[in-house]
Amino acid sequence: MITPLLSDVAVDAWVQGGPIELNNLVGSVVLIEVFQVNCPGCFIYSLPKAVEFYQKYHNQGLEIIGLATAFEDYDKNTLENLKKLITNGEVIGETYKALNRYDKLTEDRKLPWKIPFPVGMDSVSEDNQPVTDERVLKYAQTFLNGFDDFNEGKQYAVLQQVKHYLEQKTKKAETFERFALQGTPSCITFNRKGQLSDISFGQTDYKQAMIEELLADKS
Repeated sequence: MITPLLSDVAVDAWVQGGPIELNNLVGSVVLIEVFQVNCPGCFIYSLPKAVEFYQKYHNQGLEIIGLATAFEDYDKNTLENLKKLITNGEVIGETYKALNRYDKLTEDRKLPWKIPFPVGMDSVSEDNQPVTDERVLKYAQTFLNGFDDFNEGKQYAVLQQVKHYLEQKTKKAETFERFALQGTPSCITFNRKGQLSDISFGQTDYKQAMIEELLADKS
């Protein structure tokens, strides 16, 4: 399998700070913060942390791009709702419910902070591929680390879940699938040469040390 590069990130539309030619970012450490507008955890945990990293390390050579994607809830994870978020802080769906419940919205029920870095929308297109056994198996092997090491019973259960998911899947998000992301929030990190350095799903604890190490590498 060929390791994807920074240039393989597919941005269909820029909503803030673009358009950007990604190859022009080579020389900087680049974090692609992948989120869905209908993803509470993205707004409670990962995006605020990305804002913190941007404010702390941008002047040292860190570039961050927010990339909205859609692998589920296609009626909510849309370009239109992303524009509302960026333009006036409007949040929707499960994101709204969670932030409202935890008292993390303004008095007029808007997001109280702004994303300071460029934001784009992943390239999302119709998915009309037939759901064959071969496709189900390939999907499980690609997206689930260690699938081949599962026992027979667990593999069968997983394949049934994957088949059910693919049967309901009507669209495909190019960056999400190209980098075999497991969900949102995810972060794709590239070194100064534009080479893939790290992919994480729902993790933030180790990122600061990783960013500092990559920024220190001027080779």
